Amino acid sequence: MSSLERTITGNVLVQHLTDDEMLVDRKLVEQHGRSARTLVKEGALRVTLIALAANGTLPPHSTVGPISIQLLDGDITVGAAGKEYVLAQRDLLVVASGVEHSARSIAGGSFLLTVVHAAQAFTEEGRSAR
Repeated sequence: MSSLERTITGNVLVQHLTDDEMLVDRKLVEQHGRSARTLVKEGALRVTLIALAANGTLPPHSTVGPISIQLLDGDITVGAAGKEYVLAQRDLLVVASGVEHSARSIAGGSFLLTVVHAAQAFTEEGRSAR
């Protein structure tokens, strides 16, 4: 599904994530070890579907806002705050802002990444002023 054919911002959104193949480009996953697709981009909120290939990784990094990771399928291990967290399907992991984190997969997997960009300025309606 092209990003031009889907709504990623609005007052109410429903995303039916029943067919992962339609949302993530498997060729990119195979070529680069990972791929991502933004599902929601509303003010400070970003929800992104990320797929990691077998032996795929996301290198260590940090964000200015808190994040959550919810495993959809496969296996994902998240490194954060000096520990490793092996996620099971439907597990939800929350990482505080500024904490360095990384992810890796042995057999491949996909997860929802939610990021709150806390530093953005907002209008009274809750939308980004930028």
